[in-house]
Amino acid sequence: MSKFKNYIESNKERFLEELFDLIRIPSISSEKEHKKDMYKAAEYWKKSILEAGADRAEVMETDGNPVCYGEKLIDPKLPTVLVYGHMDVMPVDPIELWKSKPFEPEIRDGKIYARGADDDKGQSFMHAKAFETMIQTNSLTCNVKFMIEGEEEIGSPNLGKFCDQNKELLKADIILVSDTGIIAKDIPSITTGLRGLSFMEIEVTGPNKDLHSGIFGGAVANPANVLSKIIASLTDENGKITIPRFYDDVVEISKEERAEMAKAPFNIDEYKKSLYIQEVDGEKGFSTNERTGIRPSLDVNGIWSGYTGEGAKTVLPSKAHAKVSMRLVPNQDNKKISELFEKHILNIAPKTVNVTVKALHGGQGYVSPIDMPAYKATEMAYEQVYGKKPIPVRSGGSIPIISTFEQVLGVKSILMGFGLEEDAIHSPNESYPLENFYKGIETIIAFYQHFPNVFK
Repeated sequence: MSKFKNYIESNKERFLEELFDLIRIPSISSEKEHKKDMYKAAEYWKKSILEAGADRAEVMETDGNPVCYGEKLIDPKLPTVLVYGHMDVMPVDPIELWKSKPFEPEIRDGKIYARGADDDKGQSFMHAKAFETMIQTNSLTCNVKFMIEGEEEIGSPNLGKFCDQNKELLKADIILVSDTGIIAKDIPSITTGLRGLSFMEIEVTGPNKDLHSGIFGGAVANPANVLSKIIASLTDENGKITIPRFYDDVVEISKEERAEMAKAPFNIDEYKKSLYIQEVDGEKGFSTNERTGIRPSLDVNGIWSGYTGEGAKTVLPSKAHAKVSMRLVPNQDNKKISELFEKHILNIAPKTVNVTVKALHGGQGYVSPIDMPAYKATEMAYEQVYGKKPIPVRSGGSIPIISTFEQVLGVKSILMGFGLEEDAIHSPNESYPLENFYKGIETIIAFYQHFPNVFK
Protein backbone atom coordinates (compact mmCIF):
# COMPACT_ATOMS: atom_id res chain seq x y z
CA MET A 1 0.00 0.00 0.00
CA SER A 2 1.37 3.44 -0.98
CA LYS A 3 1.94 6.09 1.65
CA PHE A 4 -1.02 8.00 0.23
CA LYS A 5 -3.40 5.06 0.44
CA ASN A 6 -2.11 4.26 3.88
CA TYR A 7 -2.78 7.79 5.14
CA ILE A 8 -6.25 7.86 3.55
CA GLU A 9 -7.13 4.47 5.03
CA SER A 10 -5.91 5.50 8.49
CA ASN A 11 -7.97 8.68 8.43
CA LYS A 12 -10.97 7.71 6.31
CA GLU A 13 -13.53 7.84 9.14
CA ARG A 14 -12.33 11.28 10.24
CA PHE A 15 -12.44 12.52 6.65
CA LEU A 16 -16.03 11.38 6.45
CA GLU A 17 -17.11 12.94 9.74
CA GLU A 18 -15.53 16.26 8.77
CA LEU A 19 -17.41 16.15 5.46
CA PHE A 20 -20.62 15.37 7.36
CA ASP A 21 -20.14 18.46 9.53
CA LEU A 22 -19.89 20.55 6.36
CA ILE A 23 -22.98 18.92 4.87
CA ARG A 24 -24.95 19.63 8.06
CA ILE A 25 -24.73 23.37 7.32
CA PRO A 26 -27.87 24.21 5.24
CA SER A 27 -26.05 26.59 2.90
CA ILE A 28 -28.83 27.18 0.37
CA SER A 29 -27.76 30.23 -1.61
CA SER A 30 -31.13 30.87 -3.26
CA GLU A 31 -32.96 31.34 0.06
CA LYS A 32 -32.27 34.58 1.96
CA GLU A 33 -32.96 33.02 5.34
CA HIS A 34 -29.78 30.94 4.92
CA LYS A 35 -27.44 33.93 4.57
CA LYS A 36 -25.87 33.18 7.97
CA ASP A 37 -25.32 29.59 6.90
CA MET A 38 -23.26 30.79 3.95
CA TYR A 39 -20.85 32.47 6.37
CA LYS A 40 -20.89 29.43 8.62
CA ALA A 41 -19.92 27.24 5.66
CA ALA A 42 -17.18 29.68 4.63
CA GLU A 43 -15.72 29.66 8.13
CA TYR A 44 -15.83 25.87 8.13
CA TRP A 45 -13.88 25.80 4.89
CA LYS A 46 -11.34 28.26 6.32
CA LYS A 47 -10.84 26.00 9.32
CA SER A 48 -10.58 22.88 7.13
CA ILE A 49 -7.99 24.39 4.79
CA LEU A 50 -5.84 25.66 7.65
CA GLU A 51 -6.01 22.35 9.49
CA ALA A 52 -5.10 20.56 6.26
CA GLY A 53 -1.85 22.53 6.11
CA ALA A 54 -2.42 25.84 4.34
CA ASP A 55 -0.27 28.80 5.38
CA ARG A 56 -3.13 31.19 4.85
CA ALA A 57 -6.92 31.02 4.67
CA GLU A 58 -9.54 33.72 5.01
CA VAL A 59 -13.19 34.47 4.39
CA MET A 60 -13.45 37.24 1.81
CA GLU A 61 -16.46 39.41 1.07
CA THR A 62 -18.20 39.82 -2.28
CA ASP A 63 -21.30 41.80 -3.17
CA GLY A 64 -23.22 38.64 -2.32
CA ASN A 65 -22.15 35.53 -0.41
CA PRO A 66 -18.56 35.13 0.82
CA VAL A 67 -15.63 33.32 -0.77
CA CYS A 68 -13.15 31.24 1.20
CA TYR A 69 -9.61 31.66 -0.08
CA GLY A 70 -6.58 29.66 1.06
CA GLU A 71 -3.06 28.95 -0.14
CA LYS A 72 0.13 26.97 0.33
CA LEU A 73 3.01 28.39 -1.70
CA ILE A 74 6.06 26.14 -1.49
CA ASP A 75 8.22 27.29 -4.42
CA PRO A 76 7.64 30.05 -7.02
CA LYS A 77 9.39 27.87 -9.62
CA LEU A 78 6.74 25.17 -9.31
CA PRO A 79 3.37 25.29 -11.09
CA THR A 80 0.38 26.67 -9.19
CA VAL A 81 -2.97 24.90 -9.04
CA LEU A 82 -6.10 26.88 -8.15
CA VAL A 83 -8.80 24.61 -6.73
CA TYR A 84 -12.33 25.87 -7.35
CA GLY A 85 -15.43 24.52 -5.61
CA HIS A 86 -18.68 25.77 -4.15
CA MET A 87 -20.12 25.55 -0.68
CA ASP A 88 -23.71 26.42 -1.59
CA VAL A 89 -26.37 23.83 -2.38
CA MET A 90 -29.76 23.62 -4.05
CA PRO A 91 -33.05 23.85 -2.09
CA VAL A 92 -34.41 20.54 -0.80
CA ASP A 93 -38.02 20.71 -2.00
CA PRO A 94 -40.04 18.56 -2.32
CA ILE A 95 -39.03 17.60 1.22
CA GLU A 96 -41.61 14.81 1.47
CA LEU A 97 -39.73 12.77 -1.16
CA TRP A 98 -36.56 12.51 0.93
CA LYS A 99 -36.04 9.15 2.67
CA SER A 100 -33.78 10.78 5.27
CA LYS A 101 -33.22 14.33 6.48
CA PRO A 102 -31.43 16.26 3.69
CA PHE A 103 -28.94 17.95 6.03
CA GLU A 104 -28.33 14.95 8.27
CA PRO A 105 -26.08 12.71 6.15
CA GLU A 106 -26.84 9.02 6.24
CA ILE A 107 -24.91 6.10 4.75
CA ARG A 108 -27.01 3.51 2.94
CA ASP A 109 -25.74 0.84 0.56
CA GLY A 110 -22.28 2.35 0.41
CA LYS A 111 -23.52 5.85 -0.44
CA ILE A 112 -23.76 9.15 1.43
CA TYR A 113 -27.32 10.48 1.21
CA ALA A 114 -27.70 14.22 1.83
CA ARG A 115 -28.06 17.54 0.02
CA GLY A 116 -24.57 18.45 -1.17
CA ALA A 117 -23.22 14.91 -0.79
CA ASP A 118 -22.06 15.08 -4.41
CA ASP A 119 -22.82 18.65 -5.58
CA ASP A 120 -20.46 20.04 -4.50
CA LYS A 121 -19.52 19.49 -0.87
CA GLY A 122 -18.49 15.87 -1.28
CA GLN A 123 -16.52 16.50 -4.44
CA SER A 124 -14.84 19.75 -3.38
CA PHE A 125 -13.95 18.35 0.06
CA MET A 126 -11.91 15.62 -1.66
CA HIS A 127 -9.45 18.37 -2.60
CA ALA A 128 -9.01 19.46 1.02
CA LYS A 129 -8.29 15.86 2.04
CA ALA A 130 -5.97 15.22 -0.92
CA PHE A 131 -4.11 18.41 0.02
CA GLU A 132 -3.89 17.28 3.66
CA THR A 133 -2.62 13.85 2.62
CA MET A 134 0.16 15.35 0.53
CA ILE A 135 1.15 17.76 3.31
CA GLN A 136 1.23 15.03 5.94
CA THR A 137 3.25 12.68 3.72
CA ASN A 138 5.62 15.49 2.67
CA SER A 139 4.63 14.97 -0.96
CA LEU A 140 3.19 18.27 -2.17
CA THR A 141 4.56 18.96 -5.65
CA CYS A 142 2.82 22.24 -6.56
CA ASN A 143 1.73 25.52 -5.08
CA VAL A 144 -1.94 25.22 -4.17
CA LYS A 145 -4.66 27.85 -3.89
CA PHE A 146 -8.30 27.33 -2.91
CA MET A 147 -11.26 29.44 -4.00
CA ILE A 148 -14.53 28.10 -2.58
CA GLU A 149 -17.55 30.25 -3.43
CA GLY A 150 -21.10 30.51 -2.14
CA GLU A 151 -23.19 31.36 -5.20
CA GLU A 152 -22.60 28.72 -7.87
CA GLU A 153 -26.14 27.39 -7.64
CA ILE A 154 -27.52 30.85 -8.46
CA GLY A 155 -25.15 31.50 -11.35
CA SER A 156 -22.10 32.95 -9.54
CA PRO A 157 -23.32 36.55 -10.04
CA ASN A 158 -20.52 38.12 -7.97
CA LEU A 159 -17.55 35.83 -8.54
CA GLY A 160 -16.51 37.40 -11.85
CA LYS A 161 -16.07 40.76 -10.14
CA PHE A 162 -14.25 39.07 -7.25
CA CYS A 163 -11.82 37.47 -9.71
CA ASP A 164 -11.28 40.78 -11.50
CA GLN A 165 -10.48 42.50 -8.20
CA ASN A 166 -8.11 39.72 -7.08
CA LYS A 167 -6.25 38.76 -10.26
CA GLU A 168 -2.84 38.76 -8.61
CA LEU A 169 -4.03 36.71 -5.64
CA LEU A 170 -5.64 34.12 -7.94
CA LYS A 171 -2.73 33.75 -10.36
CA ALA A 172 -2.37 30.09 -11.33
CA ASP A 173 -1.33 27.77 -14.14
CA ILE A 174 -4.51 25.69 -14.08
CA ILE A 175 -7.86 25.67 -12.30
CA LEU A 176 -8.86 22.26 -10.97
CA VAL A 177 -12.60 21.63 -10.57
CA SER A 178 -14.48 18.61 -9.25
CA ASP A 179 -18.11 19.42 -9.96
CA THR A 180 -18.81 17.02 -12.81
CA GLY A 181 -18.96 13.25 -13.16
CA ILE A 182 -17.64 10.06 -14.72
CA ILE A 183 -19.48 7.66 -17.00
CA ALA A 184 -19.61 4.85 -14.42
CA LYS A 185 -17.81 3.64 -11.31
CA ASP A 186 -15.47 1.56 -13.44
CA ILE A 187 -15.37 3.84 -16.50
CA PRO A 188 -13.48 7.07 -15.81
CA SER A 189 -14.03 10.10 -18.02
CA ILE A 190 -12.93 13.71 -18.23
CA THR A 191 -15.49 16.39 -19.00
CA THR A 192 -14.13 18.42 -21.91
CA GLY A 193 -17.17 20.59 -22.55
CA LEU A 194 -20.00 22.26 -20.65
CA ARG A 195 -23.16 23.80 -21.99
CA GLY A 196 -23.94 27.42 -21.28
CA LEU A 197 -27.12 28.57 -19.57
CA SER A 198 -29.82 31.17 -19.98
CA PHE A 199 -32.36 31.08 -17.13
CA MET A 200 -35.58 33.05 -17.61
CA GLU A 201 -38.85 33.80 -15.86
CA ILE A 202 -42.20 34.55 -17.52
CA GLU A 203 -45.16 36.23 -15.81
CA VAL A 204 -48.55 36.33 -17.52
CA THR A 205 -51.22 38.64 -16.03
CA GLY A 206 -54.85 38.63 -17.00
CA PRO A 207 -57.68 40.08 -14.85
CA ASN A 208 -56.82 42.19 -11.81
CA LYS A 209 -57.89 39.41 -9.43
CA ASP A 210 -58.79 35.71 -9.42
CA LEU A 211 -62.24 35.25 -10.96
CA HIS A 212 -65.03 32.68 -10.65
CA SER A 213 -64.39 30.21 -13.47
CA GLY A 214 -68.10 29.64 -14.00
CA ILE A 215 -69.11 33.27 -14.29
CA PHE A 216 -66.06 34.43 -16.26
CA GLY A 217 -64.75 31.24 -17.89
CA GLY A 218 -64.92 31.48 -21.67
CA ALA A 219 -65.17 35.27 -21.64
CA VAL A 220 -61.85 36.31 -20.09
CA ALA A 221 -58.42 34.95 -21.08
CA ASN A 222 -57.03 32.54 -18.52
CA PRO A 223 -53.30 33.33 -17.89
CA ALA A 224 -52.57 29.68 -17.09
CA ASN A 225 -54.07 28.57 -20.41
CA VAL A 226 -52.21 31.29 -22.30
CA LEU A 227 -48.88 30.45 -20.65
CA SER A 228 -49.35 26.75 -21.43
CA LYS A 229 -49.87 27.54 -25.11
CA ILE A 230 -46.81 29.82 -25.18
CA ILE A 231 -44.61 27.18 -23.61
CA ALA A 232 -45.95 24.42 -25.86
CA SER A 233 -45.05 26.52 -28.92
CA LEU A 234 -41.38 26.91 -27.94
CA THR A 235 -40.43 23.53 -29.45
CA ASP A 236 -41.77 21.89 -32.60
CA GLU A 237 -42.67 18.28 -33.46
CA ASN A 238 -38.99 17.52 -34.23
CA GLY A 239 -37.73 18.80 -30.88
CA LYS A 240 -36.27 21.97 -32.41
CA ILE A 241 -36.52 25.25 -30.51
CA THR A 242 -38.74 27.69 -32.41
CA ILE A 243 -37.25 30.99 -31.21
CA PRO A 244 -36.09 32.90 -34.33
CA ARG A 245 -32.28 33.01 -34.75
CA PHE A 246 -31.79 30.69 -31.76
CA TYR A 247 -29.47 28.39 -33.75
CA ASP A 248 -27.51 31.15 -35.53
CA ASP A 249 -24.29 30.55 -33.54
CA VAL A 250 -24.58 26.80 -32.98
CA VAL A 251 -21.49 25.08 -34.35
CA GLU A 252 -22.32 21.82 -36.11
CA ILE A 253 -20.07 19.00 -34.95
CA SER A 254 -18.29 17.01 -37.66
CA LYS A 255 -19.18 13.40 -38.48
CA GLU A 256 -15.73 12.39 -37.29
CA GLU A 257 -16.19 13.97 -33.86
CA ARG A 258 -19.69 12.52 -33.54
CA ALA A 259 -18.20 9.11 -34.32
CA GLU A 260 -15.64 9.55 -31.53
CA MET A 261 -18.39 10.57 -29.09
CA ALA A 262 -20.36 7.46 -30.02
CA LYS A 263 -17.54 5.28 -28.70
CA ALA A 264 -18.49 6.18 -25.12
CA PRO A 265 -20.34 3.21 -23.59
CA PHE A 266 -24.07 3.87 -23.40
CA ASN A 267 -26.99 1.47 -23.07
CA ILE A 268 -30.24 3.12 -24.10
CA ASP A 269 -32.39 0.38 -22.57
CA GLU A 270 -30.69 0.69 -19.18
CA TYR A 271 -30.98 4.48 -19.44
CA LYS A 272 -34.75 4.28 -19.98
CA LYS A 273 -35.15 1.64 -17.28
CA SER A 274 -33.28 3.73 -14.71
CA LEU A 275 -35.60 6.68 -15.38
CA TYR A 276 -38.82 4.63 -15.55
CA ILE A 277 -39.62 5.91 -19.05
CA GLN A 278 -40.70 4.01 -22.14
CA GLU A 279 -39.05 6.24 -24.72
CA VAL A 280 -36.49 9.04 -24.86
CA ASP A 281 -37.28 12.41 -26.39
CA GLY A 282 -35.40 15.28 -27.99
CA GLU A 283 -34.17 16.85 -31.20
CA LYS A 284 -34.66 14.61 -34.22
CA GLY A 285 -31.49 13.33 -35.88
CA PHE A 286 -29.33 13.19 -32.74
CA SER A 287 -28.56 10.48 -30.20
CA THR A 288 -29.36 10.85 -26.50
CA ASN A 289 -25.73 11.65 -25.63
CA GLU A 290 -25.52 14.17 -28.47
CA ARG A 291 -28.73 15.86 -27.34
CA THR A 292 -27.23 16.53 -23.92
CA GLY A 293 -23.64 17.12 -25.02
CA ILE A 294 -23.49 19.05 -28.30
CA ARG A 295 -27.02 20.39 -28.82
CA PRO A 296 -28.91 23.16 -27.01
CA SER A 297 -32.17 22.49 -25.16
CA LEU A 298 -35.11 24.32 -23.58
CA ASP A 299 -36.96 23.14 -20.49
CA VAL A 300 -39.57 24.42 -18.09
CA ASN A 301 -38.13 24.18 -14.57
CA GLY A 302 -41.21 25.35 -12.71
CA ILE A 303 -44.74 26.48 -13.50
CA TRP A 304 -47.44 27.75 -11.16
CA SER A 305 -50.81 29.49 -11.19
CA GLY A 306 -54.20 29.53 -9.50
CA TYR A 307 -55.25 27.16 -6.74
CA THR A 308 -53.02 24.15 -6.03
CA GLY A 309 -54.22 23.13 -2.59
CA GLU A 310 -56.26 20.10 -1.61
CA GLY A 311 -59.74 19.78 -3.05
CA ALA A 312 -61.42 22.16 -5.48
CA LYS A 313 -61.49 25.91 -5.84
CA THR A 314 -62.91 26.93 -9.20
CA VAL A 315 -60.95 30.05 -10.02
CA LEU A 316 -59.77 31.67 -13.21
CA PRO A 317 -56.35 32.83 -11.97
CA SER A 318 -55.11 36.39 -12.27
CA LYS A 319 -51.50 35.37 -12.91
CA ALA A 320 -49.39 32.49 -14.19
CA HIS A 321 -45.63 32.05 -13.94
CA ALA A 322 -42.94 29.82 -15.38
CA LYS A 323 -39.20 29.46 -15.01
CA VAL A 324 -37.42 28.29 -18.16
CA SER A 325 -33.82 27.22 -18.66
CA MET A 326 -32.04 27.02 -21.98
CA ARG A 327 -28.84 24.98 -22.08
CA LEU A 328 -26.52 26.41 -24.70
CA VAL A 329 -23.58 25.00 -26.61
CA PRO A 330 -20.20 26.75 -26.83
CA ASN A 331 -20.31 29.77 -29.18
CA GLN A 332 -23.88 30.66 -28.18
CA ASP A 333 -23.94 33.86 -26.14
CA ASN A 334 -26.26 33.59 -23.15
CA LYS A 335 -27.12 37.30 -23.13
CA LYS A 336 -28.03 37.22 -26.82
CA ILE A 337 -30.19 34.13 -26.28
CA SER A 338 -31.94 35.77 -23.31
CA GLU A 339 -32.77 38.78 -25.48
CA LEU A 340 -34.06 36.57 -28.32
CA PHE A 341 -36.20 34.63 -25.84
CA GLU A 342 -37.75 37.77 -24.37
CA LYS A 343 -38.43 39.30 -27.79
CA HIS A 344 -40.06 36.11 -29.04
CA ILE A 345 -42.31 35.65 -26.00
CA LEU A 346 -43.52 39.25 -26.19
CA ASN A 347 -44.13 38.90 -29.93
CA ILE A 348 -46.31 35.80 -29.64
CA ALA A 349 -48.21 36.84 -26.48
CA PRO A 350 -51.87 37.65 -27.22
CA LYS A 351 -53.28 41.08 -26.37
CA THR A 352 -55.73 39.46 -23.96
CA VAL A 353 -52.98 39.32 -21.30
CA ASN A 354 -49.94 41.30 -20.17
CA VAL A 355 -46.60 39.47 -20.24
CA THR A 356 -43.27 40.29 -18.65
CA VAL A 357 -40.05 38.37 -19.17
CA LYS A 358 -36.83 38.68 -17.18
CA ALA A 359 -33.45 36.98 -17.22
CA LEU A 360 -32.49 35.53 -13.83
CA HIS A 361 -28.94 34.35 -14.55
CA GLY A 362 -26.79 32.58 -17.09
CA GLY A 363 -23.32 31.91 -18.42
CA GLN A 364 -21.29 30.81 -21.42
CA GLY A 365 -20.38 27.27 -22.41
CA TYR A 366 -16.83 25.97 -22.15
CA VAL A 367 -14.54 23.61 -24.04
CA SER A 368 -11.36 22.25 -22.45
CA PRO A 369 -8.47 21.48 -24.84
CA ILE A 370 -7.29 17.86 -24.61
CA ASP A 371 -3.72 18.67 -25.62
CA MET A 372 -2.71 20.91 -22.70
CA PRO A 373 -0.38 19.61 -19.96
CA ALA A 374 -3.02 19.63 -17.23
CA TYR A 375 -5.28 17.40 -19.33
CA LYS A 376 -2.44 14.93 -19.84
CA ALA A 377 -1.75 14.89 -16.08
CA THR A 378 -5.44 14.29 -15.39
CA GLU A 379 -5.54 11.49 -17.94
CA MET A 380 -2.53 9.81 -16.32
CA ALA A 381 -4.03 10.24 -12.85
CA TYR A 382 -7.29 8.49 -13.75
CA GLU A 383 -5.43 5.73 -15.55
CA GLN A 384 -3.17 5.20 -12.53
CA VAL A 385 -6.06 4.86 -10.06
CA TYR A 386 -8.77 3.27 -12.23
CA GLY A 387 -6.50 1.11 -14.39
CA LYS A 388 -7.91 2.43 -17.66
CA LYS A 389 -7.63 5.53 -19.79
CA PRO A 390 -10.45 8.05 -19.23
CA ILE A 391 -12.86 8.90 -22.04
CA PRO A 392 -13.30 12.57 -22.98
CA VAL A 393 -16.99 13.55 -22.80
CA ARG A 394 -19.09 16.69 -23.13
CA SER A 395 -21.51 17.31 -20.30
CA GLY A 396 -25.07 18.53 -20.63
CA GLY A 397 -24.70 20.54 -17.44
CA SER A 398 -23.48 24.08 -16.92
CA ILE A 399 -20.97 25.73 -14.61
CA PRO A 400 -21.30 29.32 -15.82
CA ILE A 401 -18.28 30.65 -13.95
CA ILE A 402 -15.80 28.37 -15.79
CA SER A 403 -15.85 30.46 -18.97
CA THR A 404 -15.53 33.61 -16.83
CA PHE A 405 -12.33 32.26 -15.28
CA GLU A 406 -10.76 32.07 -18.72
CA GLN A 407 -12.00 35.53 -19.71
CA VAL A 408 -10.99 37.30 -16.47
CA LEU A 409 -8.04 35.30 -15.13
CA GLY A 410 -6.75 33.96 -18.43
CA VAL A 411 -6.54 30.44 -16.99
CA LYS A 412 -7.97 27.20 -18.37
CA SER A 413 -9.90 24.77 -16.19
CA ILE A 414 -9.76 20.99 -15.90
CA LEU A 415 -13.08 19.37 -14.99
CA MET A 416 -12.00 16.42 -12.88
CA GLY A 417 -15.29 15.04 -11.58
CA PHE A 418 -16.26 11.80 -9.87
CA GLY A 419 -20.05 12.02 -9.60
CA LEU A 420 -22.47 9.55 -11.16
CA GLU A 421 -25.70 10.15 -13.05
CA GLU A 422 -27.51 8.12 -10.36
CA ASP A 423 -26.39 10.55 -7.63
CA ALA A 424 -29.55 12.63 -8.22
CA ILE A 425 -27.94 16.03 -7.76
CA HIS A 426 -30.52 18.85 -7.44
CA SER A 427 -33.15 16.21 -6.60
CA PRO A 428 -34.47 14.56 -3.42
CA ASN A 429 -32.20 11.81 -2.06
CA GLU A 430 -28.99 13.18 -3.54
CA SER A 431 -26.16 10.73 -2.91
CA TYR A 432 -22.45 10.13 -3.45
CA PRO A 433 -20.71 6.72 -3.32
CA LEU A 434 -18.09 6.34 -0.60
CA GLU A 435 -15.92 4.54 -3.14
CA ASN A 436 -15.93 7.60 -5.40
CA PHE A 437 -15.11 9.90 -2.50
CA TYR A 438 -11.99 7.96 -1.53
CA LYS A 439 -10.94 7.16 -5.10
CA GLY A 440 -11.39 10.83 -5.91
CA ILE A 441 -8.88 11.76 -3.21
CA GLU A 442 -6.39 9.25 -4.64
CA THR A 443 -6.84 10.50 -8.20
CA ILE A 444 -6.43 14.15 -7.23
CA ILE A 445 -3.17 13.26 -5.48
CA ALA A 446 -2.04 11.38 -8.60
CA PHE A 447 -2.74 14.53 -10.66
CA TYR A 448 -0.36 16.53 -8.44
CA GLN A 449 2.34 13.90 -8.85
CA HIS A 450 2.12 14.03 -12.66
CA PHE A 451 1.41 17.71 -13.30
CA PRO A 452 4.91 19.18 -12.63
CA ASN A 453 6.46 16.59 -14.96
CA VAL A 454 4.19 17.33 -17.94
CA PHE A 455 4.12 21.06 -17.23
CA LYS A 456 7.82 21.50 -17.98
